[in-house]
Parts: sequence; C-alpha cells; structure tokens
Amino acid sequence: MKKSEMKPFRDRLMALRARLRGEVHQLADSALRGQGGDHSSMPIHMADLGSDTFEQDFTLTLMESEESTLAAIEDALERMEEGTYGECESCGGKILKARLEALPYVGMCVKCAGKEQSQKPR
Repeated sequence: MKKSEMKPFRDRLMALRARLRGEVHQLADSALRGQGGDHSSMPIHMADLGSDTFEQDFTLTLMESEESTLAAIEDALERMEEGTYGECESCGGKILKARLEALPYVGMCVKCAGKEQSQKPR
C-alpha cells in the first residue's frame, strides 16, 4: 500500500489508540476503587459484595480486551513503518481495503483469519 493511502488509516489508528488508552486508564481506576468507593460505616451485605466482585471482574475483562486491541494497533503502526501494512501476515496476500476500513488494525485477510478462528479451541 502506498504511503499516501496509509495516511487515513494511520490517523484512525492514532485516534483509536488515544481513545482506548483513556478508556483503559478509566477502567483501571474503576477496578482499583473496588466497592464503588462507599466507605460508610454501614455493614456490607453479601449480595453487595457479590455485585462488586462481578463488576470488578467485568471491568478487568474489558481492560484485557482493550489492551489486546491496543497491542494490535501498535502492531499495525509498526507494519506501516516497515511498509507491510495491508499485507496478510499469514499468506502475504493483500487485505481488502474494506476490511481495513472496518478494522484498521487487522493483520490477516478474511480467509486466513477465518482459518485461525476455526482452529482455536472453544
């Protein structure tokens, strides 16, 4: 892909990276706060503890997902620097622009991504 064609993708990746970094920081703050920041002298009900634990686990799962996406964005930006952005990491073929417009950080064409997904244990 030509450098001039990469510019809109680079801009989108940079904006997405900035947004996700902010969200990860907010999620981390939320997860570390734990029990909603309620420090009253009221006794804690077991159901409240269960809800707090669920919310913290859910937040940590979201953080993990967003950190994975951030890593994929960093990889995509690195591929741009190397001049391999838009090429499938598996087969070396071209990744369709429509796929990159939907997910600018993907590193595989649809065919190879489908193969990889079908080989993952469920």
